[in-house]
Amino acid sequence: MERGGEGAAAGTTAAATAASSSQTIRPGRRVDPLLVTCRFFSVVTALTAILCIVSNVIAAIRSFKNKSDIFDGIFRCYAVVIAFFVVLAETEWEFILKNWKVLEYWAGRGMLQIFVAVMTRAFPAYSVEQREFILLQEAASYLLLACGAVYVVSGILCIGFLKRAREEKETSKDRVVKDLQELERQKQELEQLLISDSV
Repeated sequence: MERGGEGAAAGTTAAATAASSSQTIRPGRRVDPLLVTCRFFSVVTALTAILCIVSNVIAAIRSFKNKSDIFDGIFRCYAVVIAFFVVLAETEWEFILKNWKVLEYWAGRGMLQIFVAVMTRAFPAYSVEQREFILLQEAASYLLLACGAVYVVSGILCIGFLKRAREEKETSKDRVVKDLQELERQKQELEQLLISDSV
């Protein structure tokens, strides 16, 4: 009878130590303001590039409808493809960054964005009927131009390098926490086995 009481007490003690140790493993995670700012700016840049894509698609359709301006339509198609690369670069997809190393560096990424902004702004169709479209075109190109300029300046100031270093640190921290949680889970399983053997 006493042995059963001891087993229950041991089980309670093991549960208490497991709970306390699991609390020590999950520390309050601090949010890195630089990484949050960079992610927000990346989303803004991607949305601006999408706006440029929309603007260039509309311009291409109008150019192909007016058969005398086919070269502008082809130019717009190239602008759409390059703007699509800008959006992919902002997702930081490993395949893109691996095959186009220049997009890993912020100065290179900024230069590409400025190039797309210039392509979007080139050959504007000045017409009273197309006023809204011209405003869309100008807004998209100037916004992407501003994003590109920020990227170039940030690249020169090595902010991109600092961001990558902080991301690696955050990833390694997450990996350590996961490893500790896995060890804690195994420890709890072993404790349960020991308690069941002692009973």
